[in-house]
Amino acid sequence: MLPSLAFVWASQHSLFTCSSASLGLVTTPALPLVPPRWRKLLNTRPYSALASIPTALCSATNQALGTNILDLPNLLAAVGSPLRQKTRTIREKGKASQLSPISRSSEEVNMIPEVDIFVGNYTIIDQEVFELWVQGYSVVECVSVLQQRGELEAWGAAQDLLASDTGDHYRTFGMLEKLLLTPPKLAEEWTFQLEPAVQRMVIEKYYELDDIVIREIIGKKLSGRTRKDLDDVAEKTGVLLRSCRRQFDNVKRIFKHVDEMTGSVMANIQSAFLLPPPLAKKYASIVFIINNRFETSKRKLNYLTFEDFSVCASLMMSSWTTASPLAPALAPDTRDDTDFDRDFLIELRDFKLLLDREKEHRNVTLSHLRGKIPDRMCSEVESNFKIYSRGIINIGCSLNNSRDLRDFFVDAVERVVEPCRQARWRSPELEIFLKVYAEAGSALDIMAS
Repeated sequence: MLPSLAFVWASQHSLFTCSSASLGLVTTPALPLVPPRWRKLLNTRPYSALASIPTALCSATNQALGTNILDLPNLLAAVGSPLRQKTRTIREKGKASQLSPISRSSEEVNMIPEVDIFVGNYTIIDQEVFELWVQGYSVVECVSVLQQRGELEAWGAAQDLLASDTGDHYRTFGMLEKLLLTPPKLAEEWTFQLEPAVQRMVIEKYYELDDIVIREIIGKKLSGRTRKDLDDVAEKTGVLLRSCRRQFDNVKRIFKHVDEMTGSVMANIQSAFLLPPPLAKKYASIVFIINNRFETSKRKLNYLTFEDFSVCASLMMSSWTTASPLAPALAPDTRDDTDFDRDFLIELRDFKLLLDREKEHRNVTLSHLRGKIPDRMCSEVESNFKIYSRGIINIGCSLNNSRDLRDFFVDAVERVVEPCRQARWRSPELEIFLKVYAEAGSALDIMAS
């Protein structure tokens, strides 16, 4: 589970020895002591190269630095992030760095810090540790979780070794995060060379959403004040504050990026942030809800989940916006599935004509319903058709008003959902009723004209 532990473990068990004269890595016959999983890791690219790094590396590094190979600070600065240093107490460091290798005594050479050198051209991402980092765990908390999962017992490692390895992973993730803000840069970056599958994994995990957190965010402005209040969201949802902030920042970043773009918002998100379709669809529905400022925070809406809002948003985007197939013919660069088709919303006012033919509408609906739903529900429709019909029609006729459009979910719950819940409609039966209701209304001659 922790690949880089293999090299630290190997160095502590004399699998690799470091010569102060050459700093070349040499293997010893102790390889059979390596656990099978780590032995496989040591023999695969790029780590198999560790056993054959030539002594020439030292002279090449001397030339590059213009100084002696034993000047460890310069060596570490030249080789970069793949180096991990376990520094012991060094006295008279300044004096020791001025001595040539020839003039150093054996005692002075022993004062050199012990260094574990990892050289490779691919960055190793431990998915388990990365997920804990994304979820907002600190290094100490992550180590505790890994201990509870039996990491130490599985590999026979010491706790300080696990803590050191986890800290190294977290430092790597911290540097990698700057690239994750603009995911396409990962493919162009040479510092962190990741396999394509690993790139997709880290992007998806970093932009992953918790529905309970997003449910608290979509009804608020994406402002600094909202971000400061995320500790309340963390306490309410049980999600760590760091994770809440990451999700808020990701939503804000994506919203700002695609807000002024036309076309499919989902396609724009996929293109700019390389997200898989299901995750891009989630972000698209969030952008749609926030862009149109829907009211989602009223108490009567508290029982609705983010998934409920997301499904409704997706249906609106596909049928009610300028990108809908039913929308008037527009230039491709003017179609936008986050902007409502205002002509369509104005046309909805014509449904008021159905109120004048309500009795006829009810009779046609009932005649088509019988035999498709239980008799009890047919009686319910006959008794309360006026409540259901007027609730639906009044909502549709008011959507051309911006304020009423923002209150769509509130009105839908009050005028349609609550009466249906009180009547104990089941989802399949209600779906049949609404389908028959729409077909019966469309069949009336008053609508045909």
